Amino acid sequence: MAGAPRWHSPTQNWNESQKGLLYALLCYVFWGLFPLYWLPLLGQGVGADQLLAQRIVWSSLLAVGLVCWQRQWPVLAAALRNPRVWRVFVFSSLVLAVNWLTYLWAVTNHHVLDASLGYFMSPLVTIALGRVFLKDRLPWLQWLAVGLATVGVLWLAILGGRMPWVALGLSISWGIYGLLRKNAPLGALPGLTLETLMLLPLALAYLAWAKIHGQLLFGALPWLPMLLIVGSGVVTTLPLLLFAAAARRISLASLGMIQYVSPTLQFIIGLWVFHETFDAVRFIGYVWVWGGVLLFAAASYARHRRSNTASAVVKE
Repeated sequence: MAGAPRWHSPTQNWNESQKGLLYALLCYVFWGLFPLYWLPLLGQGVGADQLLAQRIVWSSLLAVGLVCWQRQWPVLAAALRNPRVWRVFVFSSLVLAVNWLTYLWAVTNHHVLDASLGYFMSPLVTIALGRVFLKDRLPWLQWLAVGLATVGVLWLAILGGRMPWVALGLSISWGIYGLLRKNAPLGALPGLTLETLMLLPLALAYLAWAKIHGQLLFGALPWLPMLLIVGSGVVTTLPLLLFAAAARRISLASLGMIQYVSPTLQFIIGLWVFHETFDAVRFIGYVWVWGGVLLFAAASYARHRRSNTASAVVKE
């Protein structure tokens, strides 16, 4: 009968949840293994600046192709007609470029452990920024989690002898990016397309400058590094699409728990593949941050359980 509500069986809902968990796991495994993708480029002389420009070019081409295939141009056109939205995306694209550049510099300069620390810290930085800019109320356990992570950063800066700038740069830029995207709701694919198209003129101008000055290395690379640079568009876009598919099927709390797969894999890769130094002082600083992360995850999980219990009571 026309207009009748669709009934979804528990089995259908469970299958959707299973798909969502699988998509989320694949997304964060992709991001966690990302340092391995760039490994063949080490020693080729390609700096993070050229990798960033190339990544923007190939990501924008793939994103535009996918938008055309899915016929989402009206969504982009509507966003461009809204001055508030496109102004926000100007800033979000610049912050995203800073995040990508910091990460690429970390990988190409053997700071993968610092990158993993940054993504462990990201949820804590995000809630702190939400408190400052959005006046979000934080439970005392989350305040304590932020405090533990802050102690870890100070430990690394004072006793470790250097401020973890890579970790701070990644976590703060990602937190700011999340805040900006929250104020300009747009799907993962249209949003990435708009951001990369805004960055594309800058990327092309930089690559042209490098070519004129004889510094462009793309054409002089062996076939594998060149193929990896071209494929950077795929490895940039695919995880975002998986994330969007997962977010439609499972709760944000579940996504929040799975997200730690990514920095955990990066940490293992930094330690065992890149053979980065990890002394006792550094270990203690990381333990403070990990303690904050565990406390934050436990508090988020408990809050989610209370919310589900309250919803069940109301339904009864």
